[in-house]
Amino acid sequence: MSLSVDQVLDRVRENVGLFVRDGSIRTEEQGARSVPLAAIYPEWLGDAAFAQAHGARFNYVVGEMARGIATPKMVIEAVRAGCVGFYGSAGLKPETIEDGVREIKAGIAPGQTAWGANLIHSPQQPGYEARVVDLFLSMGIRRVSASAYMRLSPEIVRYTAQGLSRSAEGHITRANHVFAKVSRAEVATQFMQPAPDKILKTLVVEGRITPEQAELAAQVPVALDITAEADSGGHTDNRSAAPLFSSLSLARDRVAAETGIEANSIRIGLGGGIATPHGVAAAFQMGAAYVLTGSINQAAVESGLSEPARQLLAKAGPADIGMAPAADMFEQGVEVQVLKRGTLFAMRARKLHALYKSGASYETMDQKDRDWLEGVLGESFQRAWEQTQAFITESNPKEAARAATDGNKRLALVARRYLFMGAQWARDGAPDRVSDYQIWCGPAQGAFNEWVAGTFLEPIENRTIRQIALNLMEGAARLTRAGQMRASGIAVPPTAFSYTPRKFL
Repeated sequence: MSLSVDQVLDRVRENVGLFVRDGSIRTEEQGARSVPLAAIYPEWLGDAAFAQAHGARFNYVVGEMARGIATPKMVIEAVRAGCVGFYGSAGLKPETIEDGVREIKAGIAPGQTAWGANLIHSPQQPGYEARVVDLFLSMGIRRVSASAYMRLSPEIVRYTAQGLSRSAEGHITRANHVFAKVSRAEVATQFMQPAPDKILKTLVVEGRITPEQAELAAQVPVALDITAEADSGGHTDNRSAAPLFSSLSLARDRVAAETGIEANSIRIGLGGGIATPHGVAAAFQMGAAYVLTGSINQAAVESGLSEPARQLLAKAGPADIGMAPAADMFEQGVEVQVLKRGTLFAMRARKLHALYKSGASYETMDQKDRDWLEGVLGESFQRAWEQTQAFITESNPKEAARAATDGNKRLALVARRYLFMGAQWARDGAPDRVSDYQIWCGPAQGAFNEWVAGTFLEPIENRTIRQIALNLMEGAARLTRAGQMRASGIAVPPTAFSYTPRKFL
């Protein structure tokens, strides 16, 4: 039977034997060479060890989006779809996190393990990270996605160490799994190695891990799953995916050579810019163990964003993004990537940072800048400071004390509150603050919108976590098949490297 290229692509889940001559598929064997094409299943894309380790069907992670944007419902739907899902617990109060975890546990099948929560490094909130780790350990949360780390903290080491034990056969087993989301090789290296002796000894002395746990932690990597965070929404270094993945792969090989750790035990996934079948297929072709999606899930029906914010996301193009100061690291100049179209947040946030960097305080500003500032705040500076002061006094008394005598510090803290509220207004759908919505977003969102235009996935009410994930993985499998055919010397038209979303039952 003669098959066309399209027919072969339709049979992506089957082993197909072809006769090929001069790049064309032939019906007869004479004068042609035999080309066997192995079946390609979406479940086979990526590292099978990843799915096995975490109890997932696909090597696909629905990433955590902070402040509850990745809702418990999103995690539940991700797990039901066969993916790994992370709760966006970063920035939430411990009691809110606890409620969310209970909702997740109630919504998934007993014994289902493909889920976890986000642990974010929070230097501006002393003690917060420790309280969250305490909560995770007490509630039996076995998977944590660690983000915004520039160096290992005692708390992330404690989480890993308390999950280590030795089996009857003498092997070190790991109950607690860390997914380290990083964008720099020097940070990734810290997670790929055993925890430093200094941190382990301190934790033992403080009674927070046992000597036995410290001994085991000194022999294994802090994390086995490293997520290369490329050009993502939110905190980002705007790294290109291919160079970053290569950099982290080489870092893994160096760590293995220097420490004796088995290189193949460390899995590197890719997130940031994953929004179309092309991105997914390219990631797996590079050797990614798994892919992680973020921005595109914010417009999904399970998202914690308000409908007005989700509608703005659904209209975004690849260039409709900008950089703005981060609320949690405002003074340090760290930036986040946000949606620019439909809001003025990025522009206003950058001006706030410029005023702070100039050394200004509200008292030393000229009247024009004072009027602008209070217009952005939507209230008097004094009123804004009173509300900011109440929060800071509780969360970070040292900062509050400094601000009492430092006008520039007061300006920084008020600016941080505005940035914080920008994200809150987007979640709440505040109708009078649309221009101040802070919506974390990378160029992937625009690429996704272009891909689904004119299909059933264009309306936001149809954008479910399940439909997004299955279409991306199915499309990636089809594109991989097209690449398989081309690499076998078959003439594959460019249009074969396209996939139109379809509705899965």
